[in-house]
Amino acid sequence: MTEYGQGREVSIDGDVYSYGILLLEMMTGKRPIDDTFEKGLNLHMFAKMALPDHVIEITDPVLLSERHLENAASMEECLTSLVKIGVACSMDSPRDRMDMSRVVRELLMVRDTFQGTASRPENNKYPGAHGFHS
Repeated sequence: MTEYGQGREVSIDGDVYSYGILLLEMMTGKRPIDDTFEKGLNLHMFAKMALPDHVIEITDPVLLSERHLENAASMEECLTSLVKIGVACSMDSPRDRMDMSRVVRELLMVRDTFQGTASRPENNKYPGAHGFHS
């Protein structure tokens, strides 16, 4: 259930939460009200439990294109980063959620990693875009 579905007022924090849930839906191919979620399990917890070593297992097969298999390590790193972003945005407490400016930096790093350009200095034009290890 989304924050707005719980009767909370529209806010930036609620939008960040919704973005995180949407990202997790796209990554897993599951809806927040999926029948597989029972006994308190939800999309956020489903994704969080898969981190960091089981992201491929929860990834929607549609995203696992054969043309990317030649660079499987980079693909898995990108998928893991995207799930981490989704989980960080959909934390229960608004103060624990990732700030959207950081989300943008992280997404740019994922893009650069996926395209194989992350290590080129000219492509690191976004201050603080160092991934989750900074």
